[in-house]
Amino acid sequence: MPVWKIHGDGRNVAPDQVVRPEERLNWPATFAIGAQHVVAMFGATFLVPIITGFPVSTTLLFSGVGTLLFLLLTRNRLPSYLGSSFAFLAPITAINAGQALETGQQIAQALLGVVVVGVLLAGVGFLVQAVGVRWIDRFMPPVVAGSIVALIGFNLAPAAWNNFTLQPELASVTLVAVVLFSVLFRGFLGRISIFLGVIVGYIVAIFTGQVTFDGIEDAAWVGLPDFHLAAVTDPAAWLYVPMFLPVVLVLIAENVGHVRGVATMTNDPSINEHTGRALVADGLATTLAGGFGGSATTTYGENIGVMAATRVYSTAAYWVAGAAAILLAFSPKVGFIFNTIPAGVLGGVTTALYGLIGVIGIKIWVDNRVDFSRPVNQYTVAVSFVIAVGGFAMSWGAFQLGAIVLGTVAAILIYHLGNAIARARRTGADDGGPIPAVGPLGGDPT
Repeated sequence: MPVWKIHGDGRNVAPDQVVRPEERLNWPATFAIGAQHVVAMFGATFLVPIITGFPVSTTLLFSGVGTLLFLLLTRNRLPSYLGSSFAFLAPITAINAGQALETGQQIAQALLGVVVVGVLLAGVGFLVQAVGVRWIDRFMPPVVAGSIVALIGFNLAPAAWNNFTLQPELASVTLVAVVLFSVLFRGFLGRISIFLGVIVGYIVAIFTGQVTFDGIEDAAWVGLPDFHLAAVTDPAAWLYVPMFLPVVLVLIAENVGHVRGVATMTNDPSINEHTGRALVADGLATTLAGGFGGSATTTYGENIGVMAATRVYSTAAYWVAGAAAILLAFSPKVGFIFNTIPAGVLGGVTTALYGLIGVIGIKIWVDNRVDFSRPVNQYTVAVSFVIAVGGFAMSWGAFQLGAIVLGTVAAILIYHLGNAIARARRTGADDGGPIPAVGPLGGDPT
Protein backbone atom coordinates (compact mmCIF):
# COMPACT_ATOMS: atom_id res chain seq x y z
CA MET A 1 0.00 0.00 0.00
CA PRO A 2 1.39 3.45 -0.92
CA VAL A 3 2.31 5.97 1.76
CA TRP A 4 0.69 9.42 1.74
CA LYS A 5 1.73 12.60 3.53
CA ILE A 6 -0.84 14.04 5.93
CA HIS A 7 -2.28 17.30 4.63
CA GLY A 8 -2.30 20.05 7.24
CA ASP A 9 -4.04 18.91 10.40
CA GLY A 10 -5.55 15.93 8.58
CA ARG A 11 -9.11 17.22 8.98
CA ASN A 12 -9.56 20.46 7.05
CA VAL A 13 -8.60 21.98 3.69
CA ALA A 14 -7.82 25.70 3.65
CA PRO A 15 -9.83 27.76 1.11
CA ASP A 16 -6.74 28.44 -1.01
CA GLN A 17 -5.39 24.87 -0.93
CA VAL A 18 -6.09 21.40 -2.30
CA VAL A 19 -5.18 17.96 -1.02
CA ARG A 20 -2.72 16.74 -3.62
CA PRO A 21 -2.65 13.16 -5.00
CA GLU A 22 0.31 12.19 -2.82
CA GLU A 23 -1.39 13.60 0.32
CA ARG A 24 -4.40 12.53 2.38
CA LEU A 25 -6.60 13.63 5.25
CA ASN A 26 -7.00 11.42 8.31
CA TRP A 27 -8.42 7.97 7.63
CA PRO A 28 -12.01 8.66 8.82
CA ALA A 29 -12.19 11.65 6.44
CA THR A 30 -10.52 9.65 3.66
CA PHE A 31 -13.05 6.81 4.05
CA ALA A 32 -15.90 9.32 3.96
CA ILE A 33 -14.61 10.88 0.74
CA GLY A 34 -14.03 7.41 -0.70
CA ALA A 35 -17.68 6.61 0.06
CA GLN A 36 -18.71 9.71 -1.90
CA HIS A 37 -16.72 8.44 -4.86
CA VAL A 38 -18.54 5.10 -4.64
CA VAL A 39 -21.91 6.85 -4.74
CA ALA A 40 -20.79 9.11 -7.60
CA MET A 41 -19.63 6.23 -9.79
CA PHE A 42 -22.39 3.84 -8.81
CA GLY A 43 -25.29 5.25 -10.82
CA ALA A 44 -23.51 5.18 -14.17
CA THR A 45 -21.40 2.09 -13.51
CA PHE A 46 -24.34 -0.20 -12.72
CA LEU A 47 -26.48 1.35 -15.47
CA VAL A 48 -24.20 0.17 -18.27
CA PRO A 49 -24.49 -3.57 -17.51
CA ILE A 50 -28.24 -3.19 -16.93
CA ILE A 51 -28.60 -1.68 -20.43
CA THR A 52 -26.26 -4.11 -22.17
CA GLY A 53 -27.14 -7.31 -20.32
CA PHE A 54 -23.68 -7.79 -18.82
CA PRO A 55 -23.53 -9.14 -15.23
CA VAL A 56 -23.75 -6.24 -12.77
CA SER A 57 -21.60 -7.83 -10.07
CA THR A 58 -18.86 -8.70 -12.55
CA THR A 59 -18.84 -5.14 -13.84
CA LEU A 60 -18.53 -3.76 -10.30
CA LEU A 61 -15.68 -6.18 -9.60
CA PHE A 62 -13.63 -5.14 -12.61
CA SER A 63 -14.35 -1.44 -12.12
CA GLY A 64 -12.82 -1.78 -8.65
CA VAL A 65 -9.93 -3.94 -9.84
CA GLY A 66 -9.37 -1.60 -12.79
CA THR A 67 -9.26 1.42 -10.49
CA LEU A 68 -6.59 -0.14 -8.28
CA LEU A 69 -4.61 -1.22 -11.37
CA PHE A 70 -4.87 2.34 -12.72
CA LEU A 71 -3.50 3.78 -9.48
CA LEU A 72 -0.59 1.34 -9.49
CA LEU A 73 0.37 1.91 -13.14
CA THR A 74 0.18 5.71 -12.82
CA ARG A 75 2.46 5.44 -9.77
CA ASN A 76 -0.25 6.71 -7.44
CA ARG A 77 -0.03 10.21 -8.93
CA LEU A 78 -3.26 10.36 -10.95
CA PRO A 79 -6.56 10.21 -9.01
CA SER A 80 -9.28 8.50 -11.02
CA TYR A 81 -12.07 5.98 -10.75
CA LEU A 82 -12.49 3.62 -13.71
CA GLY A 83 -16.22 3.13 -14.15
CA SER A 84 -18.25 1.59 -16.96
CA SER A 85 -17.81 3.29 -20.33
CA PHE A 86 -20.95 4.43 -22.15
CA ALA A 87 -19.03 4.64 -25.42
CA PHE A 88 -19.47 0.87 -25.84
CA LEU A 89 -23.27 0.90 -25.59
CA ALA A 90 -23.90 1.35 -29.32
CA PRO A 91 -21.75 -1.53 -30.64
CA ILE A 92 -22.78 -3.86 -27.80
CA THR A 93 -26.52 -3.35 -28.21
CA ALA A 94 -26.15 -3.53 -32.00
CA ILE A 95 -25.33 -7.21 -31.57
CA ASN A 96 -28.93 -7.74 -30.41
CA ALA A 97 -30.68 -5.10 -32.54
CA GLY A 98 -30.65 -2.34 -29.94
CA GLN A 99 -31.67 -4.49 -26.97
CA ALA A 100 -29.80 -5.88 -23.98
CA LEU A 101 -27.86 -9.07 -24.70
CA GLU A 102 -29.88 -12.14 -23.77
CA THR A 103 -27.56 -15.11 -24.18
CA GLY A 104 -24.12 -16.10 -22.99
CA GLN A 105 -22.97 -16.34 -26.61
CA GLN A 106 -24.00 -12.74 -27.33
CA ILE A 107 -22.18 -11.54 -24.22
CA ALA A 108 -19.06 -13.49 -25.19
CA GLN A 109 -19.15 -11.98 -28.70
CA ALA A 110 -19.47 -8.46 -27.31
CA LEU A 111 -16.64 -9.09 -24.86
CA LEU A 112 -14.29 -9.80 -27.78
CA GLY A 113 -14.86 -6.26 -29.05
CA VAL A 114 -14.15 -4.90 -25.56
CA VAL A 115 -10.89 -6.87 -25.38
CA VAL A 116 -9.71 -5.66 -28.80
CA VAL A 117 -10.43 -2.02 -27.90
CA GLY A 118 -8.58 -2.44 -24.61
CA VAL A 119 -5.50 -3.84 -26.35
CA LEU A 120 -5.52 -1.01 -28.90
CA LEU A 121 -5.90 1.64 -26.19
CA ALA A 122 -2.97 0.19 -24.26
CA GLY A 123 -0.96 0.23 -27.50
CA VAL A 124 -1.77 3.90 -27.98
CA GLY A 125 -0.63 4.50 -24.41
CA PHE A 126 2.75 2.90 -25.06
CA LEU A 127 3.07 5.03 -28.20
CA VAL A 128 2.30 8.19 -26.23
CA GLN A 129 4.89 7.14 -23.67
CA ALA A 130 7.45 6.96 -26.48
CA VAL A 131 6.65 10.02 -28.63
CA GLY A 132 4.32 12.26 -26.61
CA VAL A 133 0.67 13.26 -26.92
CA ARG A 134 0.87 16.01 -29.56
CA TRP A 135 0.11 13.63 -32.46
CA ILE A 136 -3.27 12.87 -30.87
CA ASP A 137 -4.15 16.57 -30.99
CA ARG A 138 -3.28 16.66 -34.69
CA PHE A 139 -5.12 13.47 -35.64
CA MET A 140 -8.20 14.20 -33.52
CA PRO A 141 -8.61 17.98 -33.13
CA PRO A 142 -11.58 19.33 -31.13
CA VAL A 143 -14.05 19.43 -34.03
CA VAL A 144 -13.38 15.74 -34.78
CA ALA A 145 -13.23 14.62 -31.14
CA GLY A 146 -16.46 16.44 -30.32
CA SER A 147 -18.19 14.95 -33.36
CA ILE A 148 -17.21 11.39 -32.44
CA VAL A 149 -18.34 11.73 -28.83
CA ALA A 150 -21.63 13.40 -29.78
CA LEU A 151 -22.56 11.02 -32.60
CA ILE A 152 -22.23 8.03 -30.26
CA GLY A 153 -24.80 9.56 -27.91
CA PHE A 154 -27.23 10.53 -30.67
CA ASN A 155 -26.92 7.13 -32.37
CA LEU A 156 -28.26 5.53 -29.17
CA ALA A 157 -31.53 7.52 -29.23
CA PRO A 158 -33.60 4.67 -30.80
CA ALA A 159 -32.47 2.30 -28.02
CA ALA A 160 -33.78 4.74 -25.41
CA TRP A 161 -37.08 5.05 -27.27
CA ASN A 162 -37.50 1.27 -27.45
CA ASN A 163 -37.42 1.02 -23.64
CA PHE A 164 -39.45 4.21 -23.18
CA THR A 165 -42.41 2.88 -25.17
CA LEU A 166 -42.65 -0.29 -23.06
CA GLN A 167 -43.69 1.67 -19.94
CA PRO A 168 -44.18 5.30 -21.04
CA GLU A 169 -45.71 6.56 -17.76
CA LEU A 170 -42.91 5.11 -15.64
CA ALA A 171 -40.31 6.35 -18.12
CA SER A 172 -41.77 9.85 -18.01
CA VAL A 173 -41.70 9.94 -14.20
CA THR A 174 -38.06 8.83 -14.22
CA LEU A 175 -37.05 11.38 -16.85
CA VAL A 176 -38.80 14.24 -15.02
CA ALA A 177 -37.08 13.22 -11.78
CA VAL A 178 -33.65 13.25 -13.45
CA VAL A 179 -34.22 16.73 -14.88
CA LEU A 180 -35.62 18.14 -11.62
CA PHE A 181 -32.76 16.79 -9.52
CA SER A 182 -30.24 18.29 -11.95
CA VAL A 183 -31.75 21.79 -11.90
CA LEU A 184 -32.96 21.98 -8.28
CA PHE A 185 -29.77 20.79 -6.60
CA ARG A 186 -26.27 22.20 -6.75
CA GLY A 187 -22.97 20.47 -6.09
CA PHE A 188 -22.83 16.75 -5.38
CA LEU A 189 -26.59 15.98 -5.49
CA GLY A 190 -26.92 17.70 -8.83
CA ARG A 191 -24.06 15.63 -10.25
CA ILE A 192 -25.74 12.36 -9.29
CA SER A 193 -29.14 13.32 -10.74
CA ILE A 194 -29.10 10.25 -13.00
CA PHE A 195 -28.65 7.97 -9.98
CA LEU A 196 -31.36 9.77 -8.00
CA GLY A 197 -33.73 9.63 -10.97
CA VAL A 198 -33.30 5.85 -11.16
CA ILE A 199 -34.11 5.58 -7.45
CA VAL A 200 -37.31 7.64 -7.86
CA GLY A 201 -38.41 5.62 -10.88
CA TYR A 202 -37.64 2.36 -9.11
CA ILE A 203 -39.63 3.34 -6.01
CA VAL A 204 -42.61 4.34 -8.17
CA ALA A 205 -42.33 1.02 -10.02
CA ILE A 206 -42.38 -0.90 -6.72
CA PHE A 207 -45.48 0.91 -5.41
CA THR A 208 -47.31 0.44 -8.73
CA GLY A 209 -46.58 -3.29 -8.83
CA GLN A 210 -44.17 -3.17 -11.76
CA VAL A 211 -41.28 -4.86 -9.93
CA THR A 212 -41.17 -8.47 -8.84
CA PHE A 213 -38.78 -9.83 -6.25
CA ASP A 214 -39.55 -13.50 -6.87
CA GLY A 215 -36.41 -15.46 -6.15
CA ILE A 216 -34.59 -12.81 -4.13
CA GLU A 217 -34.68 -15.08 -1.07
CA ASP A 218 -32.63 -17.64 -2.98
CA ALA A 219 -29.91 -15.11 -3.88
CA ALA A 220 -26.99 -15.36 -1.47
CA TRP A 221 -25.60 -12.38 0.35
CA VAL A 222 -22.07 -13.53 -0.48
CA GLY A 223 -20.96 -15.34 -3.63
CA LEU A 224 -18.85 -15.19 -6.77
CA PRO A 225 -19.76 -12.88 -9.67
CA ASP A 226 -20.99 -14.41 -12.94
CA PHE A 227 -17.95 -14.66 -15.21
CA HIS A 228 -18.00 -14.94 -19.02
CA LEU A 229 -15.04 -15.48 -21.34
CA ALA A 230 -14.55 -13.42 -24.50
CA ALA A 231 -15.31 -15.39 -27.69
CA VAL A 232 -11.77 -15.17 -29.05
CA THR A 233 -12.11 -18.40 -31.07
CA ASP A 234 -15.58 -17.62 -32.49
CA PRO A 235 -15.28 -16.46 -36.16
CA ALA A 236 -18.73 -14.84 -35.98
CA ALA A 237 -17.61 -12.67 -33.05
CA TRP A 238 -14.80 -11.14 -35.10
CA LEU A 239 -17.37 -9.79 -37.58
CA TYR A 240 -18.63 -7.45 -34.85
CA VAL A 241 -15.18 -6.13 -33.93
CA PRO A 242 -15.09 -3.26 -36.52
CA MET A 243 -18.13 -1.70 -34.81
CA PHE A 244 -16.06 -1.33 -31.65
CA LEU A 245 -12.93 0.25 -33.15
CA PRO A 246 -14.08 3.93 -33.15
CA VAL A 247 -14.58 3.67 -29.39
CA VAL A 248 -10.79 3.77 -29.05
CA LEU A 249 -10.88 7.42 -30.14
CA VAL A 250 -13.48 8.24 -27.49
CA LEU A 251 -11.46 6.58 -24.73
CA ILE A 252 -8.35 8.47 -25.83
CA ALA A 253 -10.23 11.76 -25.65
CA GLU A 254 -11.69 10.91 -22.22
CA ASN A 255 -8.36 9.90 -20.72
CA VAL A 256 -6.42 12.84 -22.14
CA GLY A 257 -9.15 15.21 -20.95
CA HIS A 258 -9.11 13.66 -17.49
CA VAL A 259 -5.36 14.02 -17.10
CA ARG A 260 -5.43 17.63 -18.26
CA GLY A 261 -8.36 18.41 -15.99
CA VAL A 262 -6.61 17.06 -12.90
CA ALA A 263 -3.38 18.87 -13.83
CA THR A 264 -5.30 22.14 -14.12
CA MET A 265 -7.31 21.73 -10.91
CA THR A 266 -4.23 20.83 -8.86
CA ASN A 267 -2.07 23.42 -10.62
CA ASP A 268 0.50 20.71 -11.32
CA PRO A 269 1.52 20.50 -15.02
CA SER A 270 3.77 17.51 -14.26
CA ILE A 271 0.64 15.35 -14.02
CA ASN A 272 0.35 15.62 -17.82
CA GLU A 273 3.47 13.46 -18.01
CA HIS A 274 1.30 10.52 -16.89
CA THR A 275 -0.95 10.64 -19.98
CA GLY A 276 0.68 7.61 -21.58
CA ARG A 277 0.48 5.62 -18.36
CA ALA A 278 -3.20 6.54 -17.98
CA LEU A 279 -3.96 5.22 -21.47
CA VAL A 280 -2.01 2.01 -20.83
CA ALA A 281 -3.75 1.49 -17.48
CA ASP A 282 -7.25 2.07 -18.85
CA GLY A 283 -6.46 -0.16 -21.83
CA LEU A 284 -5.28 -3.02 -19.60
CA ALA A 285 -8.24 -2.58 -17.23
CA THR A 286 -10.64 -2.72 -20.19
CA THR A 287 -8.89 -5.80 -21.58
CA LEU A 288 -9.08 -7.54 -18.22
CA ALA A 289 -12.77 -6.70 -17.79
CA GLY A 290 -13.63 -7.80 -21.31
CA GLY A 291 -11.73 -11.03 -20.92
CA PHE A 292 -13.90 -12.22 -18.03
CA GLY A 293 -17.33 -10.63 -18.40
CA GLY A 294 -17.15 -7.05 -17.11
CA SER A 295 -18.03 -3.81 -18.87
CA ALA A 296 -15.22 -1.77 -20.40
CA THR A 297 -13.78 0.98 -18.22
CA THR A 298 -12.94 4.65 -18.54
CA THR A 299 -12.00 7.58 -16.32
CA TYR A 300 -15.09 9.07 -14.69
CA GLY A 301 -16.20 12.69 -14.87
CA GLU A 302 -18.61 12.06 -12.00
CA ASN A 303 -15.67 11.55 -9.69
CA ILE A 304 -13.90 14.64 -11.00
CA GLY A 305 -16.99 16.48 -9.78
CA VAL A 306 -16.50 15.06 -6.29
CA MET A 307 -12.86 16.17 -6.32
CA ALA A 308 -13.81 19.65 -7.48
CA ALA A 309 -16.40 19.93 -4.71
CA THR A 310 -14.17 18.64 -1.92
CA ARG A 311 -10.80 19.91 -3.27
CA VAL A 312 -9.42 16.53 -2.22
CA TYR A 313 -7.40 14.89 -5.02
CA SER A 314 -5.83 12.25 -2.80
CA THR A 315 -5.42 8.87 -4.46
CA ALA A 316 -6.02 7.33 -1.02
CA ALA A 317 -9.75 8.03 -1.43
CA TYR A 318 -9.73 6.07 -4.69
CA TRP A 319 -8.08 3.07 -3.05
CA VAL A 320 -11.02 3.13 -0.63
CA ALA A 321 -13.56 3.43 -3.49
CA GLY A 322 -11.95 0.65 -5.53
CA ALA A 323 -11.85 -1.71 -2.57
CA ALA A 324 -15.51 -0.94 -1.75
CA ALA A 325 -16.59 -1.78 -5.31
CA ILE A 326 -14.78 -5.11 -5.14
CA LEU A 327 -16.56 -5.99 -1.87
CA LEU A 328 -19.97 -5.07 -3.34
CA ALA A 329 -19.27 -7.30 -6.33
CA PHE A 330 -19.30 -10.41 -4.15
CA SER A 331 -22.97 -10.06 -3.22
CA PRO A 332 -25.33 -11.89 -5.65
CA LYS A 333 -28.29 -10.36 -3.81
CA VAL A 334 -27.12 -6.87 -4.79
CA GLY A 335 -26.85 -7.99 -8.42
CA PHE A 336 -30.35 -9.51 -8.26
CA ILE A 337 -31.85 -6.22 -7.10
CA PHE A 338 -30.23 -4.33 -9.98
CA ASN A 339 -31.69 -6.80 -12.46
CA THR A 340 -35.23 -6.01 -11.26
CA ILE A 341 -35.07 -2.42 -12.59
CA PRO A 342 -37.95 -2.12 -15.12
CA ALA A 343 -37.47 -1.18 -18.78
CA GLY A 344 -39.45 2.04 -18.28
CA VAL A 345 -36.96 3.32 -15.70
CA LEU A 346 -34.12 2.56 -18.11
CA GLY A 347 -35.99 4.26 -20.96
CA GLY A 348 -36.47 7.45 -18.95
CA VAL A 349 -32.94 7.67 -17.65
CA THR A 350 -31.28 6.79 -20.98
CA THR A 351 -33.30 9.46 -22.77
CA ALA A 352 -31.41 11.99 -20.68
CA LEU A 353 -28.16 10.06 -20.51
CA TYR A 354 -27.68 9.52 -24.24
CA GLY A 355 -28.48 13.17 -24.89
CA LEU A 356 -25.89 14.18 -22.30
CA ILE A 357 -23.27 12.14 -24.16
CA GLY A 358 -24.08 14.24 -27.21
CA VAL A 359 -23.84 17.43 -25.16
CA ILE A 360 -20.36 16.42 -23.94
CA GLY A 361 -19.24 16.35 -27.56
CA ILE A 362 -20.75 19.78 -28.18
CA LYS A 363 -19.06 21.09 -25.04
CA ILE A 364 -15.71 20.05 -26.53
CA TRP A 365 -16.42 22.43 -29.42
CA VAL A 366 -17.48 25.26 -27.10
CA ASP A 367 -14.49 24.89 -24.77
CA ASN A 368 -12.09 24.89 -27.73
CA ARG A 369 -13.91 27.65 -29.65
CA VAL A 370 -14.34 25.60 -32.82
CA ASP A 371 -14.91 27.92 -35.77
CA PHE A 372 -18.08 26.81 -37.57
CA SER A 373 -17.74 29.49 -40.21
CA ARG A 374 -15.26 27.09 -41.84
CA PRO A 375 -17.02 24.73 -44.26
CA VAL A 376 -14.63 21.89 -43.47
CA ASN A 377 -15.80 22.02 -39.85
CA GLN A 378 -19.42 22.31 -40.90
CA TYR A 379 -19.29 19.22 -43.09
CA THR A 380 -17.20 17.24 -40.60
CA VAL A 381 -20.09 17.53 -38.16
CA ALA A 382 -23.01 17.56 -40.60
CA VAL A 383 -22.19 14.36 -42.45
CA SER A 384 -21.09 12.37 -39.39
CA PHE A 385 -24.22 13.36 -37.45
CA VAL A 386 -26.68 12.39 -40.18
CA ILE A 387 -24.91 9.05 -40.57
CA ALA A 388 -25.19 8.40 -36.82
CA VAL A 389 -28.77 9.61 -36.31
CA GLY A 390 -29.98 7.90 -39.48
CA GLY A 391 -28.38 4.61 -38.53
CA PHE A 392 -26.45 4.23 -41.79
CA ALA A 393 -24.83 0.84 -42.41
CA MET A 394 -22.80 -0.87 -45.13
CA SER A 395 -22.73 -4.64 -45.56
CA TRP A 396 -20.58 -7.08 -47.47
CA GLY A 397 -22.11 -10.49 -46.86
CA ALA A 398 -22.00 -11.18 -43.14
CA PHE A 399 -19.59 -8.29 -42.56
CA GLN A 400 -21.21 -4.97 -41.64
CA LEU A 401 -20.02 -1.50 -40.72
CA GLY A 402 -22.52 0.34 -38.53
CA ALA A 403 -23.32 4.01 -38.11
CA ILE A 404 -20.75 4.64 -35.37
CA VAL A 405 -17.91 3.33 -37.53
CA LEU A 406 -19.07 5.13 -40.67
CA GLY A 407 -19.72 8.41 -38.82
CA THR A 408 -16.29 8.30 -37.18
CA VAL A 409 -14.50 7.56 -40.45
CA ALA A 410 -16.48 10.31 -42.18
CA ALA A 411 -15.54 12.89 -39.53
CA ILE A 412 -11.83 12.04 -39.72
CA LEU A 413 -11.64 11.85 -43.52
CA ILE A 414 -13.66 15.01 -44.21
CA TYR A 415 -11.63 17.06 -41.76
CA HIS A 416 -8.18 15.93 -42.87
CA LEU A 417 -8.89 15.73 -46.60
CA GLY A 418 -10.70 19.07 -46.52
CA ASN A 419 -7.79 20.77 -44.81
CA ALA A 420 -5.26 19.12 -47.12
CA ILE A 421 -7.15 20.37 -50.19
CA ALA A 422 -7.47 23.85 -48.68
CA ARG A 423 -3.73 23.99 -47.98
CA ALA A 424 -2.97 22.89 -51.53
CA ARG A 425 -5.29 25.52 -52.97
CA ARG A 426 -3.74 28.24 -50.82
CA THR A 427 -0.31 27.19 -52.06
CA GLY A 428 -1.60 27.34 -55.62
CA ALA A 429 -2.95 30.84 -55.06
CA ASP A 430 0.37 31.97 -53.60
CA ASP A 431 2.09 30.66 -56.74
CA GLY A 432 -0.22 32.57 -59.02
CA GLY A 433 -2.74 29.74 -59.26
CA PRO A 434 -6.52 29.92 -58.79
CA ILE A 435 -7.86 31.86 -55.81
CA PRO A 436 -9.78 29.69 -53.30
CA ALA A 437 -13.54 30.09 -53.50
CA VAL A 438 -15.75 31.13 -50.60
CA GLY A 439 -17.49 28.18 -48.95
CA PRO A 440 -21.24 27.60 -49.44
CA LEU A 441 -22.10 28.72 -45.92
CA GLY A 442 -19.76 31.68 -45.87
CA GLY A 443 -16.22 32.15 -44.65
CA ASP A 444 -12.89 30.73 -45.72
CA PRO A 445 -13.24 27.20 -47.17
CA THR A 446 -10.87 25.74 -44.54
